[in-house]
Amino acid sequence: MFENLTERLNNVFNQLRRRGKLSEEDVDTAMREVRLALLEADVNYGVVKDFVARVRERAIGHEVSKALNPAQQVIKIVNEELINTLGEPDRLNLSGP
Repeated sequence: MFENLTERLNNVFNQLRRRGKLSEEDVDTAMREVRLALLEADVNYGVVKDFVARVRERAIGHEVSKALNPAQQVIKIVNEELINTLGEPDRLNLSGP
């Protein structure tokens, strides 16, 4: 399941990287693919809907970094929103309680 999700997301990001400048339509197409990938991975519909809406809002005009190209910016936003949705990763405590 995670391999398929990873592959689908990588395909979306590779398509974005091929473009010099992203239009609103490019972002919408990418978000449609991300939405389908997440739904096929059995992510809750409401979670997917909220996630895609947040990414789309940030990707279209609100936050622009001069250090990143448009595709990198969308990838960064997706990463940040995934962390926001799933929570910060914790270290695995192998020493016990």
